[in-house]
Amino acid sequence: MIKVGIIGATGYTGVELLRLLALRSDVEISVVTSRELAGVAVHSHFPNLRGHVDLLFSGPDSDLLGECDVVFYATPHAVAMNTVADLLAKGVRVIDLSADFRIQDIPLWEQWYKTKHVCPEIVATAVYGLPEVNREKIKGAQLIAVPGCYPTAIQLGFLPLLENSLVETDRLIADAKSGVSGAGRKAVEDFLLCEATESIKAYAISGHRHHPEICESLNRYSESEIRLTFIPHLTPMIRGILATLYAPVKSGIEVSVEQLQEVYERRYADEPFVDVLPQGEVPATRNVKGSNKCQISVAYSEDTNTIVVLSAEDNLVKGAAGQAIQNMNIMLGLDESTGLQNIALLP
Repeated sequence: MIKVGIIGATGYTGVELLRLLALRSDVEISVVTSRELAGVAVHSHFPNLRGHVDLLFSGPDSDLLGECDVVFYATPHAVAMNTVADLLAKGVRVIDLSADFRIQDIPLWEQWYKTKHVCPEIVATAVYGLPEVNREKIKGAQLIAVPGCYPTAIQLGFLPLLENSLVETDRLIADAKSGVSGAGRKAVEDFLLCEATESIKAYAISGHRHHPEICESLNRYSESEIRLTFIPHLTPMIRGILATLYAPVKSGIEVSVEQLQEVYERRYADEPFVDVLPQGEVPATRNVKGSNKCQISVAYSEDTNTIVVLSAEDNLVKGAAGQAIQNMNIMLGLDESTGLQNIALLP
C-alpha cells in the first residue's frame, strides 16, 4: 500500500489529487493538510469526496508526513521550498505542483517569482516531471517538479518540431487560452462569474511566469536559442487549455502536412496520454475535460510557410494533478496509466 500525503489540499489541484487518488486500491491517503482547516473533515469542505475520503485536515507540521511514501505539494509558489528538505532527509519522495523547483536558473526564478529561493542547492536535484521527455530520470527521482499547465500544452506541441530541427526557433508564438480554474481558488475580482463570463481577454502581456519555464525546458531540445512570444488569455469556462502554436519553417527546408502528421504520430506513438488527431480534426477542451489526455493536431500554411499546432488539455489534470500522479506511478515502477484511465466528460 502506497502511503500518500497532500500538503495544501484546499485548492483546485488539491481536490483533484484527492478525486483521482481516492478510488485507488493501492493508495492510502494518510494525511491531508490545511493550516486554516485543521480538524475539519475533508468531505465537509469537498462534498464530492463524501464516502471516499474519511479524514480530517491536519496542520502542515503533521508528523504523519514523514511516514508517507510520497508527499504531494499542492501549495502556492514559494511554500514548498521551506519544508521539502526535511521530507527528503526522511526518505520521502516529493512531488511539487508549484513552481519552486521547475526552473534551474535560480536568479531567473527569483526575478519572476519576486522572492529569494531558500534552498537553491536542492533545485539541481529536482527532475522536471514531463514524462514524455524525462521518463527515465523520473524513475529514479526523489523530487519531482511538475510542469505548469501552460508549459505542458505548449511544450508537447512544439517538441516534435524542435527535435527534428524543422523550424526557426527565434520566432515561435504561443497563443494560449485557459479556464478560470488555472488562476486558483483565491477570491480575485477578475475571476468572479460576472467578470469572467461572456468575455475573453488577454493578460500578462508584459510577461507570464510560465514563460521562462517554457523557454528553459525547450532549449534542451533546440539547436539554437528559443525566442517565444507567449500570450495567455482568460476564457469563460472552468477547466481547459487550448494553445495555438505558430512556428516558421526553417530556411531551406521543405515540409508537407503529410510529413508533419507522420512526425507527430511517430513521436507520440507510445505515449499513453498524448493523442495526435487524424489530419483535418482539431482538438477541443471539451474532448479532454476531466482526463489526463493532451490532444494535438498539426497543420501547415503554405502561404506563410508556417506550421500551426493545436494542443488541448485539462489544466487541472494533465496540466497539474493527473500529471503529478503519472509521475508518481513512474517513480514507483507502476503502470503509469494507473488511476488515470478515466474518459473525458461530455458534454
